[in-house]
Amino acid sequence: MEESFKVVKTDVLVIGAGGAGMRASIAVKDAGLDVVMVSKSLLGKAHTVMAEGGIAAALGNVDPQDNWTVHYGDIIEEGVYISNWKMAEICAKEAPDRVFELEDYGALFDRTPDGRILQRAFGAHTYRRLCHVGDRTGLEIIKTLEDQVLHRDIKFFDEMYITKVVVKDGKACGAIGIKMNTGEFHYFEAKSVIIATGGCGRVYKVTSNSWESTGDGLGLAYEAGAVLKDMEMIQFHPTGMVYPPGVKGLLITEAVRGEGGILLNSKGERYMLRYSPQKKELDARDVVARANYKEIQEGRGTEHGGVYLDITSKGADYIKHKLPAMYMQFMEFAGVDITKEKMEVAPTVHYQMGGIRVDAETGHSSLEGLFAAGEVASGLHGANRLGGNSLADILVFGRRAGEGAVAYAKKANETGADKKAIESEIARIRSFLKKDGKNPYEFIDRLTSAMSDHVGIVRTREELEKAITIIEQLKQEYREVGTLGSVRYNHGLLGCLELGNMLIAAEAITRAAIMREESRGAHARIDFPKKDKNWLKNIEISKSDKGMTFNVVPVQEMPAEYKKYAKPEEY
Repeated sequence: MEESFKVVKTDVLVIGAGGAGMRASIAVKDAGLDVVMVSKSLLGKAHTVMAEGGIAAALGNVDPQDNWTVHYGDIIEEGVYISNWKMAEICAKEAPDRVFELEDYGALFDRTPDGRILQRAFGAHTYRRLCHVGDRTGLEIIKTLEDQVLHRDIKFFDEMYITKVVVKDGKACGAIGIKMNTGEFHYFEAKSVIIATGGCGRVYKVTSNSWESTGDGLGLAYEAGAVLKDMEMIQFHPTGMVYPPGVKGLLITEAVRGEGGILLNSKGERYMLRYSPQKKELDARDVVARANYKEIQEGRGTEHGGVYLDITSKGADYIKHKLPAMYMQFMEFAGVDITKEKMEVAPTVHYQMGGIRVDAETGHSSLEGLFAAGEVASGLHGANRLGGNSLADILVFGRRAGEGAVAYAKKANETGADKKAIESEIARIRSFLKKDGKNPYEFIDRLTSAMSDHVGIVRTREELEKAITIIEQLKQEYREVGTLGSVRYNHGLLGCLELGNMLIAAEAITRAAIMREESRGAHARIDFPKKDKNWLKNIEISKSDKGMTFNVVPVQEMPAEYKKYAKPEEY
């Protein structure tokens, strides 16, 4: 009898083919082990391309006084002192090497007059630190890494949606997925597994995230038994498009403000002079996003419910050279010439600081054999992420997770395929194919509306509990979702599967937000408006027989000598 699934054996399986997944795969291949990389989308189409403004690395090319200790201090302060200090140290120290490595791989950065990598200002960075390729940095990084993947002949499966990480004897030993364009089921047998699937921004109605960002990696890790952390910390980027409706939430890179753009309300006031007289438009993202939100809420917004971002003073040639993608984006989507007209912008859900809890040096999760890197992993960014640190994160910790998975795989034994577990998962997936199933996209619409309405940029217990009521109702009704058709090319089936992961992410975000009775970084509670030193803690989340369980743990204290690199107010 023919098997109902294909078996693919490898040493290391990498789930996700964005910057973190590609860099992890390169590390595995360069160590001499077999690696298979799978992607929900097409190779080269990852959400990493949406990171436009630059990669943070303390090269000191423009401001010579910059160094890793200053970058470290900025990470700790921006994370409002709940970041993993070791991850902050590693990122600050190793980001320059990853930038130079990209350059060796062929990435073409903008240059200073004497030929070094040019660096621009970004919010909450002490010095000009962002290495960039105009405002298309993420695209350059993805294309550069993709070239390395192809030259190494790394095996990859695109349009492959992973539905389950398989655990045997308490260890991750593979994963089950559907090749969406053929409908074939695959079991990937591996000695170690790396999750690099990105974030969960699509649990909100208005987001800068691309369609892939539905929290798949969070769901996979949680269901497999790994611990999540800091899930309440969702970053709202200050500037997303507000008009036309079809592009609402699309990112306006911080590089616009880094290159001199200013924020104005409908009265023409440069209001950041009121909210942040020193740093103005280049204050931390949570500060600028809440300022934008307040101006709109108090009636000083634009026609379409935003505020104005104006860079016209810089002149057409400068704007087209420094911000070519933004120029094209507004011209093509909104019919706005940003060299002559102001942009309408408003806060948009942008990034999850929380995610899978990992070891700082290896990316190993709490589940043996399971690793994570990039936005899906937690620790580096604490309560708020510095602009440009997402690209540093995926490269630094993508490489480290790859090397960690290699070290683990070299000692691990083959487990073999657990046919019963695989057949059970295939049956679960097929159970969504039914005539009387409820449309998953109606459920997703209800969920994203609840998150945007009740778990937004400012929060209260009352509103958060409204979201929980809706989430619990959706969880009860989830068994009723379904779709017609077969496994092959079935967008409805994909929606059914994504919804399960989105519900896990949404519940974790909301319940953790209820627990954290203070305001810190991206988490702003109107009913607890002040920061509380008693909340120098991380909230960890895991699955138990009773459902989602929470554990509050003190932040790991940094060494005494490192405290001088950050403002001492919290220590």
